[in-house]
Amino acid sequence: MYRHPGEQFPYAAFFWPALAAASASETASLMAAHFLDVLGSAGASARQPPEGATPSEIALELHAVRLRDFALASSGTPTLLCTPLALHGAAVADLAAGHSLVAALRGAGVERLFMADWRTASADMRFRGIDDYLADLNVLVDRLGGQVDLVGLCQGGWLSLVYAARFPAKVRKLVMAGAPVDIAARQSALSAVAEATPLAMFKNLVRLGEGRVIGRHVATFWGNDSVAEGDIREALQTLEPTGSPEFAGIEAIFKNWNSWTIDIPGTYYLEIIEKLYRRNELATGCFVALGQRIDLSRLRLPMYLLAGSDDEVVTSEQLFAVAPLVGTPPEQLVKEVARSNHLGLFMGKRTLEEYWPRIAHWMMEPLRALP
Repeated sequence: MYRHPGEQFPYAAFFWPALAAASASETASLMAAHFLDVLGSAGASARQPPEGATPSEIALELHAVRLRDFALASSGTPTLLCTPLALHGAAVADLAAGHSLVAALRGAGVERLFMADWRTASADMRFRGIDDYLADLNVLVDRLGGQVDLVGLCQGGWLSLVYAARFPAKVRKLVMAGAPVDIAARQSALSAVAEATPLAMFKNLVRLGEGRVIGRHVATFWGNDSVAEGDIREALQTLEPTGSPEFAGIEAIFKNWNSWTIDIPGTYYLEIIEKLYRRNELATGCFVALGQRIDLSRLRLPMYLLAGSDDEVVTSEQLFAVAPLVGTPPEQLVKEVARSNHLGLFMGKRTLEEYWPRIAHWMMEPLRALP
């Protein structure tokens, strides 16, 4: 029986179509009918992208990514935030005052902070794949001097892990928050969707976008323009009373961020579905990046893993399963579970105040010699 996708908030839209239907054929017909309605009704005008709460400069601009510079100093190991290349933009890490990971890290003493701000995919980018984005990430790291502390959020987390395994000398320390690594460790609501949905339906989504996943069409179908106040409060972990001017202000900022979407290259999207969510290649040792098989057991750098207790997108087991896969000594691998859902890991007030300062201090500690 069909259930409107808007009931699942809000990151599951990245894996649309995943309609709860009695059969694949019923799901396919519902998908076609409803998505075509969206194509006919969605407005063609693009909204203005969220600006973010923290002033920054563009240190480097590539076709697919901007390197945002939040640095307060010119010396020391740079920290690079690798934001998710998903339905929403990089402002997930810099939403508003009190809800900004960028501000939390800078306030805790991280003075050389930069961010990968992935750009929406134009038509000529439709064939870009994971290797292309890894190559872009490599250019950003080289621009910063050739070695960074890498902080990967959600989809940016597994990409950061792959990058660190492919270029181990270029990453000093690695932080992953809400990042899927071993999908088989324990299903989340999202990974169950990806497993149950026929691959042909994901391909149809790309075909309908002429080689891309069109963010505004997906978001309109998914009902992301009507987010409940309770869901916003849960993501932001705010104590401001509903109906107060303070809550109204942060609610408007969140809704603006949530309503602005980016387009995803179809090749990249399908590679994630197949390699990460269907074949679990990263955990099974079959993942190939830039011509080299990724052997996580050879990765020995210090790692900090942050999961959410109520994360509907990535279970803690999917993230923590990286621990036995890598060669990092146990004393140099930290695991924490925050009282948070998925978005709350990056913009929740409580999580930003309680957990990220500890992560910042851990990053600033000198490297200890590996045995």
